[in-house]
Amino acid sequence: MEKEIVQTITVPDGIKVELINDHTISVSNDKGTLTRTFKSHMLTLSINGQKVTLEGTPVNKKTRALLMTVIAHIKNMIKGLMFGFKYNLKIVYSHFPMTAKVEGSELIITNFIGEKNMRRVVIVGETKVEIKGEDVTVSGINIEEVSQTATNIEQKAKVKGKDIRRYTDGIYLVKKETMEEMPEDFAIEMTRGKVEELDATKTPKTEEKKEVKEETKVEAPKEETPVEKTKVDEVKEEKKEGAE
Repeated sequence: MEKEIVQTITVPDGIKVELINDHTISVSNDKGTLTRTFKSHMLTLSINGQKVTLEGTPVNKKTRALLMTVIAHIKNMIKGLMFGFKYNLKIVYSHFPMTAKVEGSELIITNFIGEKNMRRVVIVGETKVEIKGEDVTVSGINIEEVSQTATNIEQKAKVKGKDIRRYTDGIYLVKKETMEEMPEDFAIEMTRGKVEELDATKTPKTEEKKEVKEETKVEAPKEETPVEKTKVDEVKEEKKEGAE
């Protein structure tokens, strides 16, 4: 029976991964640095070169679910640094022309369903928001910050207390994609158990297999030993001769 659940992630080349402590991991490249802390007494992180090993105890469904969640977060950190995340939103209005603009770390929505007050949306972290006509683009390397900013915009421009079949005004999410094109066959390698990196200076030795041929011995047929006739057999033979 397993004493602990172990999963190993292989980080692609060009991505630097560091372990700040037992529960905090940092991933970086020329685009930026992402750091995340996973606070759980059931989880332990370790790094060996480009391989991140996660160990969880005790062995049960809850621990396994925790490990897979942490792995998903680490994969999103790697994807964000390699390709980035981009959410596309659309400004929709039926009667009152709504406008939006970016001021500092806020997005300001004006004339929403004819309101005189401006609605302000907080842009989370280092997320970039661009507005071109009726198209709003939210992009960044941190998927949590990008998705939260897009959600804030969508929730702030939401009609409340009215029939949404008639009042269709709002800013709606229409597409999720990456900033750079991600290959269809892109995948981050994940293996079960601990994986030790091979030293580049050492070449693995191949063991020669020796084939052993077993000779089959043919045994000579055994000679049948004559069986002595008993008195009963002699009587039976005499009866047969008399009958003939």
